Amino acid sequence: MHFPRAAGILLHPTSLPSSGGIGDFGPAAYEFVDFLASARQGLWQVLPLGPLGYGNSPYSSTSAFAGNPLLISLERLAEHGWIDRTKLDTTHSTPTSSLVEYDRVFPQKMPLLFEAARNFLGSASSVALRQFESFRAENVWWLEDFVLFDALRARRKLESWNKWPHDLAHREPAALEKARKDLADDLLARSALQFAFYEQWRALRRYCSERAIRVVGDVAIFMNHDSADVWTHPELFRLNQNLEPEVVAGVPPDFFSKTGQRWGNPLYRWEVMKESGYRWWIQRLRWATENCDYIRLDHFRGFDQFWEIPAGEETAVNGRWVDGPRDDLFQKLRDALGGLPFFAEDLGYITPEVHALRERLQIPGMAVLQFGFGDEGAHIYLPHRAEGKVIYTGTHDNDTVAGWWQSGAAEHERRNAEAYVGRCDDGIHWAFIRAAQCSAASLCIIPLQDVLGLGSEARMNTPSLNGGNWRWRFGQQQLPSELARKLAHLAELSDRLPEPIAVLADESFAA
Repeated sequence: MHFPRAAGILLHPTSLPSSGGIGDFGPAAYEFVDFLASARQGLWQVLPLGPLGYGNSPYSSTSAFAGNPLLISLERLAEHGWIDRTKLDTTHSTPTSSLVEYDRVFPQKMPLLFEAARNFLGSASSVALRQFESFRAENVWWLEDFVLFDALRARRKLESWNKWPHDLAHREPAALEKARKDLADDLLARSALQFAFYEQWRALRRYCSERAIRVVGDVAIFMNHDSADVWTHPELFRLNQNLEPEVVAGVPPDFFSKTGQRWGNPLYRWEVMKESGYRWWIQRLRWATENCDYIRLDHFRGFDQFWEIPAGEETAVNGRWVDGPRDDLFQKLRDALGGLPFFAEDLGYITPEVHALRERLQIPGMAVLQFGFGDEGAHIYLPHRAEGKVIYTGTHDNDTVAGWWQSGAAEHERRNAEAYVGRCDDGIHWAFIRAAQCSAASLCIIPLQDVLGLGSEARMNTPSLNGGNWRWRFGQQQLPSELARKLAHLAELSDRLPEPIAVLADESFAA
């Protein structure tokens, strides 16, 4: 797909300075969109928006379709009568510029969300309840199984589903029916929270579209084993008789890791998926394109070949490359969706076959400026080689530009970078931003941390670090009008001003 030339900012909603200790779809999100509009930015990129699983990572979600309830704005629920605003005083006392303290946020916010959901179910207007019932009917294909999984998981104190009693783990119909009856009120409340999530997200997306801002979403290639999708569709995943993964995903040893990366996600039974016409993948990516304008496909290489690791191995060393679905999957997706508004995360060691697949599919790849100043082979990431790509100064997995420059870059990388971008009175981050904006890339996306010139303390994720990730938030006073004017001027000079887009249909929102 050809993307119109545009500029934007990467910021996950949890990083917004909302009240309650975590960013959400409330007032701070709308203020951020106003900043994007004043800065003449046409893109807002987010990370996956699903419910959080292991390590609070958005890439380890418990569902491919559900939304993360922590992103629901209690303030907006209060505006629509779901909860008394005075109930929010305890969450509002949490500092808005601190890191996300998940151990504090979960027990504070989730009870209030459930209280709001029960209030809605008991006292909402007939119009609002009809909207809710319409949402349930339209999304029954994923919602019914997800809320049951979510409720059972909560009842069993987050125990992995394959450790549940045999009849529930194996989804015996009588056990599922009994659970639905026993948990009926809880299932309704969890359904109401998903309704609130998507009502608020679509309202925010409409606000973006009115300001010519497209939302860029993100789809992880693999699923968390402890997810509603694996529990609901075990036949699609390579599980053993105990419903545990028999092989898992990862990447082999490389320059960065002598033992590779063992991610632990179960691998797909691609031959079974093919027999169904890749129905689950079509549903997944149709849903993604309905909720975002463009989609970043994480670990695109895995669609050509993936690294298969026996589940009993503690590292990724003893794995092997196995062929993925390649063109067959994407042809089915193109037939079903009418187009592929995707770009590929194709970083790291990528074979000619992967590049050829991406080019056949006409899916743009990525360039990350931080990677461009090593040896000669790294030059593929430099701006003059970025035609048609999506360029970044760094991603959520990188250190910030300022942090990398201060402590992560080798001396020869700093010399090469200064030779390429020159020195800047306003900081190396602005040199990188200008180089990216003025590149031949179609889309240019800058993490907000780099726009603000922040150091390593603002890093979002360190892949090798267990714990402590996904916590960064910016402060309410960090987006001055002078910064918006500077970005707007650069967008104009680099021919990246946003183009008008179709405004999403106006609806009366109940949440």
